[in-house]
Amino acid sequence: MTIEYKINSPISTDQFITLLRESTLGERRPIDDRACMEGMVNNANLMVTAWHDKELIGVARSMTDFHYACYLSDLAVHRNYQKRGIGRKLQSITREKLGPVCKLILIAAPAANSYYEHIGFTNNPRCWVLERQQRIKD
Repeated sequence: MTIEYKINSPISTDQFITLLRESTLGERRPIDDRACMEGMVNNANLMVTAWHDKELIGVARSMTDFHYACYLSDLAVHRNYQKRGIGRKLQSITREKLGPVCKLILIAAPAANSYYEHIGFTNNPRCWVLERQQRIKD
């Protein structure tokens, strides 16, 4: 099986939603909010994708300045293609596209927490999240 990896190759909102549904990430993303999903696809500035034939089977969607920090917001691999090194390759390509001192930062899904340490990430307990409906308090 040949997997083709592409950098910043356009994908449609429908392809993105379908991939999230076919991975475990769809459970934690607003896949029924089309405007949000379109914004996620259109505003990422580093997207590495994996393709089998013409089917999108993996994505690493990031926002970065390419010098200091890169936030890897979504890493999804279609369930039929998991455990074949595709997620690791998506992350490796993402890392290669960043500047030499740029940090790669992500928030792990609970079930994947131990995976990231296994491939070289360091756990950082200082992450803070302001949920979508919350506002900064006075």
